[in-house]
Amino acid sequence: MPQYIFVYLGGDYPSDPEEGNKHFAKYQEWLSSLGDAVISPAIPFKDTHTVHPDGTIEPGTTTAMSGLSIIKMTSMDEALKVAQSCPFLEINGTLEISEMIQMSSQAN
Repeated sequence: MPQYIFVYLGGDYPSDPEEGNKHFAKYQEWLSSLGDAVISPAIPFKDTHTVHPDGTIEPGTTTAMSGLSIIKMTSMDEALKVAQSCPFLEINGTLEISEMIQMSSQAN
C-alpha cells in the first residue's frame, strides 16, 4: 500500500497551555481514528538550521515546515480526504501531501 508524507506548514501557536492541550488532544484523536494506517505519527521539528549551497549555515528555516507524519493510504484521493479532516488546519496550518517513492536498496 502506498505511503504518504503529510508535511505540516505554519500554524498558529496556542495562546496558553490549556488551548495547546485541547488542540493536541484533537490531533491525537484524529491520528487514533486512522488506526494502523499511521506509520509514523507526528514528528515535530526543533532547532532547525539551514545549510546553503556554499556551505554556510544559518539558524532557522527557509520554509514554514514544522513537522511531518507518514500515513499509508490506498490512493492520493484517500490521503487528501484524510488531510481535510486534520485538526492542524483549524490553527491556520497548511498540509502538503506527497506519495513517497520506494527506492531500491541495491547500489548501482
